[in-house]
Amino acid sequence: MESSSSSIAANSLYYWNYFNLFLLRPILAISFALFFILLGWFLAWKLVLVHVPLIQEIFGMRKKPVNPKPPLRRRFSRFYKGINATNSASD
Repeated sequence: MESSSSSIAANSLYYWNYFNLFLLRPILAISFALFFILLGWFLAWKLVLVHVPLIQEIFGMRKKPVNPKPPLRRRFSRFYKGINATNSASD
């Protein structure tokens, strides 16, 4: 009777070792890695990515203000407006 109970205990320990090796350890390793990946993503999101304008536009976090453009905003527009003014004055 003594040998029977010890063999059952040894047999259950044998199955526990296989359960630990093939099921528990990989699950814990994957969850550990996913935890650090998600923690890194969360910190990057909160500290850096929220302030990037492209990310803000993609996720709809900030509406881009539409500023009306002034009619004479560049040198070329001033130049051609001056040419058009002299042409219309000479006509």
